[in-house]
Amino acid sequence: MTLKECKKEEKADREFQKKFKFEGSINVLTRMMVDPAVTEKRGGGKNLPLRRGEILDVIQFTNREQILCRNNQRRCKSGVGAEALPA
Repeated sequence: MTLKECKKEEKADREFQKKFKFEGSINVLTRMMVDPAVTEKRGGGKNLPLRRGEILDVIQFTNREQILCRNNQRRCKSGVGAEALPA
């Protein structure tokens, strides 16, 4: 990983912590996949678009219906609980 990529990841993590009011270090709990049969959804606000079969890193289980996660581009998502399957 180059220095530029490392700084970009650090910046993305800081933005995540600010946007979701997340304190402490970001630890990935598990990985989940978006259900391939689900219809693709548009994002908005704190929710990013869902893509079929997308692999997500779970950062926090907020409640039964919402999960705080990020995709492989380090973009964060909230509220994908019903559409996510264990990977």
